[in-house]
Amino acid sequence: MGKFKSSLTAMAVIIALGACSDPKTTEATDKDAQNTEASQQAQFNNVLLQEFKGPYGGVPAFDKMKLEDLKPALEQAMQLNLAEIEAIANNEAPPTFDNVIVEMERAGAELNRVFTYYGIYSANKSSPEFREIQAEMSPKLSAFFTQITQNEKLFERVKAVYESEALSTLTPEEQRITWMTYNNFARNGATLDGEAKKRYAEINEELATLQTKFSTNILADEENYVTYITEAQLEGLPDSFVKAAKAAAESRGEQGKYAITNTRSSMDPFLTYSTNRELREKVWRTYYNRGDNGDSFDNNDIIKRILTLRDERVALLGYDNYAQWRLEDRMAKNPENAMDLMMKVWPAAIARVEEEVADMQAIADKEDAGITIEPWDYRFYAEKVRKAKYDLDSNEVKQYLQLDKLREAMFYVAGRVFNFNFSPVKEGEVPVFHEDVKVWEVTDKDSGEHIGLWYLDPFARQGKRSGAWATTYRSYTTFDGKKTVLSSNNSNFVKGADGEATLISWDDAETYFHEFGHALHFLASDVKYPSSHSGVRDYTEFQSQLLERWLTTDEVINNYLVHHETGEPIPAELVEKIKKAATFNEGFATTEYMASAIMDLKYHTTDPSKIEPDTFEREELNKLGMPKEIVMRHRSPHFGHVFSSEGYAAAYYGYMWAEVLTADAAEAFMEAPGGFYDKEVGDRLVKYLFAVRNAMDPAEAYRKFRGRDANVEALMRDRGFPVTVEPIM
Repeated sequence: MGKFKSSLTAMAVIIALGACSDPKTTEATDKDAQNTEASQQAQFNNVLLQEFKGPYGGVPAFDKMKLEDLKPALEQAMQLNLAEIEAIANNEAPPTFDNVIVEMERAGAELNRVFTYYGIYSANKSSPEFREIQAEMSPKLSAFFTQITQNEKLFERVKAVYESEALSTLTPEEQRITWMTYNNFARNGATLDGEAKKRYAEINEELATLQTKFSTNILADEENYVTYITEAQLEGLPDSFVKAAKAAAESRGEQGKYAITNTRSSMDPFLTYSTNRELREKVWRTYYNRGDNGDSFDNNDIIKRILTLRDERVALLGYDNYAQWRLEDRMAKNPENAMDLMMKVWPAAIARVEEEVADMQAIADKEDAGITIEPWDYRFYAEKVRKAKYDLDSNEVKQYLQLDKLREAMFYVAGRVFNFNFSPVKEGEVPVFHEDVKVWEVTDKDSGEHIGLWYLDPFARQGKRSGAWATTYRSYTTFDGKKTVLSSNNSNFVKGADGEATLISWDDAETYFHEFGHALHFLASDVKYPSSHSGVRDYTEFQSQLLERWLTTDEVINNYLVHHETGEPIPAELVEKIKKAATFNEGFATTEYMASAIMDLKYHTTDPSKIEPDTFEREELNKLGMPKEIVMRHRSPHFGHVFSSEGYAAAYYGYMWAEVLTADAAEAFMEAPGGFYDKEVGDRLVKYLFAVRNAMDPAEAYRKFRGRDANVEALMRDRGFPVTVEPIM
C-alpha cells in the first residue's frame, strides 16, 4: 500500500536518497560534466525519466510508457542518484540539516518517477517480458541501495547532524526525519566493516532475486490454474457471478465455459454458493496450493533460503532474530509484545470457530448431507447458518452493493469528514495505463483548492496481481515548492457483464472502503518532507481499517445502498439483519488472519536451520490448536506479504495491532454527539491521525486524538469476544 519503494531489499532508506548536487558546494570534474550531459540527453529521450507534464502539477505519461524504456531508465536513474549521493557525501562544508538531510530529501526525483512506472508494470500490467526485466534488475537495485547505505562518508555526515546540538533547534518534523534517516542507515549495515559489510551486500542481492522469484511464482500459479466449468455445474451460483465467470472465460478464449479464476475475489463467492461439493474442494485446493504444487513454481525451498539469509543478515548487526530487528522501531517494539497481543485474542477466536462449526454441522446433519465440515465447506455452510440465525442472505445483500454507488458513498464520506470534493476528470485529459482506469480531481469543498488526483483501477484481469492495494504516484510535500497528491486505488473485482452493474459482497465493500482509507491518508497529508510519508507498518493499516466503519453509517446505507435493478433503497429490515449479524463468522475471519500473523512471527523468531516450511507450518499450527476446518489466510508458499518483499515480514501482526486502534477510535466516534460525522472528533481525526503521516510518533499522535492509549478491550467488544482490559501501548 504505500508509495512504491524498493521492496527488493531490507533497506528502509527512502528511494529518494540521491539527487541533484548543490552547485554552491560541489565542483564537477570534466568526467562528471560529460556524464551529466549524457544523463540529460538520456533523460530527454526516455519518457520514464522525464518530469511529469500536463495539468494538475504534472501527471505520469502512462500513455507513452514502453516496456523497452524501463531497464535503461532504471540504470540511468541509478547513475544520477549515485552521482548526487557522492556530491552530498563529499561536500566539504560542515554537515548541517540543510546540506545533508534536506539535500537527501530533495534527491531522487528521476528514480521516483521511474519507480512509478515500474510499479505499474509490476502490479497492474505484468507480463513474461516484464518479469525478465524484474529478475535482472532486482539484484542490481539491491546493490544500488546497499551502495548508498554503505557510503561511509554519507553516513558520517548524517550521524554528525543527528548528534549535533543544532538538532534541538529544528522543528519536530525535521528532528523526526533526521532520526529516521540516521536509524535507517544504522539498521541497514552502515556500521559494519570489512567482510561483514561485503557479506551484508551479498545477502541483499540474493534476497532481492529470491523475493522476486517468490512473487512471480505466485502470479504464475494464479494465471496457470484457472478452473473452467460448464453450464451444468452452475447450480447455486448467483446470476451476477455466472455472467462474470462467463465473461472471464470468453476473455481467455474459452467460449461456452465459465472461469473460476485463481483469485480470492472469484474463489470466495464460488465456495459460498456452489452446491457442487467436489468442485468446491477443487477450487479451494487450487487457490490454497498456490506456490505449493511441487513444480517449477513451488516456493518452499525459496522460503527456507529467504529465512536463512534474513537471519544471517540481522546477526551481522547483533540481533538475535529477524523479528527483533524488524520490530525495534515499530509500535510493538519487540516480537514478544506483538505475540502477546495475538495470544490475548487467539483463544477467544478459536473458541468462536468451534461454535461456528457446530452450527454448520447441525445444518449439514439436518439436511442428511452425510459429511463432516471441511475447509471447502466453511463458507457454504456459514451462509446457511447466516440465513438460519439471522435470516440474512448474502446474495440478497449483494443486490444493493453496486460498485459505482459504493464509490459515490466513499466520496460522500470524504466530503463530510475530510471536506473533499471528487470531480471526474474529462476522459483523455489525464493519461491512464488501461481503459478500466478512471481519474477524479480532489479539491477542498469550501475553497476549491486543488488537492490532488485519485486514480481507480477496479477490475481483475490477466497480468494484474491479486488483492487490493493503494499507492501514490506523487506524495504531498512543501519543502521545495508545493507538490500535490497523485493517489491510486487498485482492486480485483469481477467486472459485471456488459451494461450491467458490478455487484460485490459485503466483505468486498469493506475492502473497497478500506483501501480508500489509504487514499484519504495520502490526500489528507500535510507534511513538509518526503520522509514523513514513510509508514510505521503496525500503524499505517489503522487509518484504512477505521474508514471501513463509515460503510455502516445510516447516511451511507440510506442513500447509496440501492437495488441495481429497481433503484429502491435497501429495506430497513435487511439493514437491521446486517447489523445484528455484524459479528457473525468472526471466528473464521479472526482465526484465518491470526494464523498467518502468528506463523509470520514464528518463522522470524525460529532458527531457520530447524525450519522445513511445509512441515513447520503444519506442526506449529497444530501446537496452536488451529481448527482443522480453517487454513491460514495466506499459506506460507503464497504469503507474498512476507516473502515477496520485506514490507510485512515479521510485521503481518500489524493489522491486528491496528485493529485495536481502530476499535478504540471507533468508540470515540460512537461516544460523540454527532456519531461518525461528529465535527469535533472528525477534525481531531484528520489533524492527528491522517494529516500528520509519520511526522509525529504514532503513539503520541494517537494520544493526542484519544487522550490516552488504546485498549485491547475495545477490540474484544468489537468482535463479540470476552473482554480483557489492558492497554497495548
